[in-house]
Amino acid sequence: MNIGQASQASGVSAKMIRYYESIGLVPPADRSNSGYRHYGSNDVYRLTFVRRARELGFSIKSIGELMSLWVDRGRSRAEVRKVALRHVRELETQAARLQEMIATLRDLVNCCKRGDRPDCPIMTELEGSLLANQAAAKGSARNRIF
Repeated sequence: MNIGQASQASGVSAKMIRYYESIGLVPPADRSNSGYRHYGSNDVYRLTFVRRARELGFSIKSIGELMSLWVDRGRSRAEVRKVALRHVRELETQAARLQEMIATLRDLVNCCKRGDRPDCPIMTELEGSLLANQAAAKGSARNRIF
């Protein structure tokens, strides 16, 4: 099958298929005499594996590890589990950060009463963060030894 058909069968766009090949995540497709890529069912399985791993948020590096384990029939479950648990911890950290952001924004929205006045706690908070970052940058510049 050609790249369009492989894309449709795997759910991975042709652009991403080319990218995954270019970085070595999946092996390059066989080429016809005219230079067109030719994909078989094993290629579609690999691409589907990559798509599903991406849907679960695995990094390209982790997907590479999982792909290596996938083809290694001598692997242990513990090796696969280790990669998955590392990813779970990363997702939990991201989720905690998102929950903190949500809580902060909810507090700010609750403080920002409806009305036509220009002063707004949300804008004040954003400005405060900006000013704090600028002050920190100036302070670190003053502390540099030239």
